Amino acid sequence: MHNANHFAVSVQQLVKRFGSFTAVNGVSFNVRKGTIFGFLGPNGAGKTTTIRMLLGLLTPTEGTALILGYDVAREVQVLRRHIGYMSQKFSLYRDLTVEENLDFYGKVYGLRGQRLAERKAYVMAMAGLQGQERVLTRELAGGWQQRLALGCAILHEPELLFLDEPTAGVDPISRRAFWDLLYELVGGGATVFVTTHYMDEAERCQELAFILDGRIIAQGSPQEVKQTKMRGQVLELDCADARRAVPLLRDLGLFEEVALYGARIHVVAEGATGHIPAIRERLTAAGLAITSLDLIQPSLEDVFISQVRARINDAGQLSADDDGEGGEDDEA
Repeated sequence: MHNANHFAVSVQQLVKRFGSFTAVNGVSFNVRKGTIFGFLGPNGAGKTTTIRMLLGLLTPTEGTALILGYDVAREVQVLRRHIGYMSQKFSLYRDLTVEENLDFYGKVYGLRGQRLAERKAYVMAMAGLQGQERVLTRELAGGWQQRLALGCAILHEPELLFLDEPTAGVDPISRRAFWDLLYELVGGGATVFVTTHYMDEAERCQELAFILDGRIIAQGSPQEVKQTKMRGQVLELDCADARRAVPLLRDLGLFEEVALYGARIHVVAEGATGHIPAIRERLTAAGLAITSLDLIQPSLEDVFISQVRARINDAGQLSADDDGEGGEDDEA
């Protein structure tokens, strides 16, 4: 297995069909060992189906997946000892205490005695839960439940950790602290495969892949994706009453995208800088003072929106009533 040396995950032309619906459509990617790999896309894009195949919970219709050099289709029992998994729902037993959850998961992973005690102590320290051993899990705040769930998933020191939307519904400060923990794990030699639809989290991944309608539409480091996959330039505009400015700019009919980003506006078009005079003229005429108007590097969100828009255009305007779950998409 030459792949096993460099890649924690190596996926070739993975396909999953449910009846006539293709949920994952010829997906290929590699995840280098010791990195955080982000798997991004909107709900229903195929993220969870892909993860379930990689975990051996679903059998691929076609294609191959090697995880740590093991073939998922044939060696899943051996593989399970080397991987950890944390789902969106945290999969904790809410009526058990913190310590009882750790004991339960430790035993599931075959940990006993001294080894279990050492790993529990490590997890309690990592999660900042010392002193909370006897607290019922349901009484912990969301951010602490999330850390406990991560702790349960890494008790057996997996080489590869799968996290499916691990920060959904958790407050921003807990989310940031959670990502700091992931970097610590990677620093210790683990590999992390994380699905998310938060673009700020995607920026923190070392490599990523965007999936849409079951196909990968962009992959690489965040920097590479921004440089190679953005259609058009992005202007960032700071002006008085941004909400009123957005429809005025859309009415010009010059831009692929005009959207609010916090208090600012992102305007996207091929050769966007050439439209600066028209933007200034329209907003000045409306009495909206412009504080700044600059060409910026696109965010991952800009790139993703541009890719989605391009796909829709390339597929000949996917009709809203297309009931084939992306029939015309197959040619795109």
